[in-house]
Formats: sequence, C-alpha cells, structure tokens
Amino acid sequence: MENLYFPELAKIIYIEELSPMVKLFRLKKINGNFKRNKDGLVFIPGQFFLIGKFGYGEAPFGGASDPLQNNYIEVIIRKTGTLTSQLHNLKIDEIITIRGPLGNGYPLKFIEGKDLVLISGGCGIPPIAALIKYIIRNRSKFNKVYLLYGAATPNDLLLKDRFIKWKQFINVLLTVDKADGDWKGNVGWVSDLVKDIQIEPLNTIALMCGPGPMITALEKVLRPLGISDRRIFVADERKMQCGLGKCQHCVTGDKYVCLDGPVFYLDQIDKNID
Repeated sequence: MENLYFPELAKIIYIEELSPMVKLFRLKKINGNFKRNKDGLVFIPGQFFLIGKFGYGEAPFGGASDPLQNNYIEVIIRKTGTLTSQLHNLKIDEIITIRGPLGNGYPLKFIEGKDLVLISGGCGIPPIAALIKYIIRNRSKFNKVYLLYGAATPNDLLLKDRFIKWKQFINVLLTVDKADGDWKGNVGWVSDLVKDIQIEPLNTIALMCGPGPMITALEKVLRPLGISDRRIFVADERKMQCGLGKCQHCVTGDKYVCLDGPVFYLDQIDKNID
C-alpha cells in the first residue's frame, strides 16, 4: 500500500509567469510517470496535490493540467507566504516534493449530458482549467458549457493565452472589478455574468471554485434560476494543510475539507464557506 505520508520527488520542467504574483509550474516525477486511476486519469479535476520544499513545509494546490496527461502535472501558485515565496524562487530543473492526488474531485460522470456553468474568481481557476481540458477532450458528452471568470484587474486574469482555444469549444465570459485603459470587456461581479447565459435550469450543473464572497453572491443568483443545491458543486480548498485529516486545520462544520472535499455539494458547506 502506498504511504500517503511519504513525499515523492519531482523536477520543475517549465515555469510560466501568469501575473506578477502568480506562476504556473510544470512538474515531472523523478521516478517514472504519474499513475492513472481506473478511468485513465492522473487526477480528477478538483483534487489537489501537496507541493513542498524541504525545510519549508508543503501546501495544497489543485491540479491545473490535462488530467489525462501522465508525463507531468501543472499547478498554479500564488506568492503569499514563506513556502510559496521559496517556490517562486525556484528555477527549471530544481527538485521539489509532491504528494497526491488527494481529496475528491468534481463528479465527471454525473455532469455528462448536462448544461454546465463553470465559475471561478482570481486564483480559483486551476481546478476549473483542468475541468475545461477534460471537457474539451470529451466535448460530445456535454451540452452547453459556460465559463464565468472574474478577477480584480485584467492583469489578474490567469491563463489568458488559453482563452482563445477554450472559446472554440465553450462560451467564455470574463469580468474584472477594475478596468484599465485597454480593457474592453465587462466590469463588475462574476455573478453579473449569469444574465448572459442561456441554460435549461433543470438540466444544468454549476461547478465553482473561488473566494467565499463570490460563492455566496452566486448562490443567491443560481438558486432563483432553479438550479438546486445538489447540482451546485463548490471546491473549497483554501483551508487545507496536512491533506490527510490529521491537523484539523480545514474543519468546516462537520466536514474535513481534505477528506470529505475539497469538492462539496453547496448545501454541505453553505454556512461554512470561508
């Protein structure tokens, strides 16, 4: 049996600066490829990996790459503290530690044949990006697909160079809190974008990852549309620490985010979204 406490070593093979404070890291295992599950996926979008540097600890990051790709995984890391600052200082070919995938992802079989509304804000885009890559690979299995994505400024929108490709397969709706001189798009909350989608509410699934205030605002919009709580899935990954349900850092209500989530039905964590 695999020892979940024991990290594996991975090499950084690609780094991309997505914004002044956010970088994408592509990681390849030192010993072989990443294992696939019974469905052929390295991870389920919404699951997370614990990424670390010896001497500085580790932290959870959602997989952002194509979940069928087993040569490498990609994670997106925002510089917020000691560990993430150390990770941002690393260069290509340097070694880090990795554990995972851990937790539960979005319900891929359940969402087949449905209209999908993918919703994200700021740095909540990684699991949604992985889900989009999965959807594009399996486009015929899904009906209408919308991405509603917002950030503080145009510079804070991540993965911008992917939007053109995504738009060939799904509807991409963007917004920012504050525009600059070059921004021609929407200005306002992510929840404002809901007015621009055309869905069949009884056959629609909403899948979200983003800050608590965004999720709270959206639930007040989605519920009146007729999308039930059991068709709204929320990834709530920001509180996690050990990833194994031992440190109790991520307890929310009667749930452990790392074990019971990080993807939940909305009504499971409705009053406990951070």
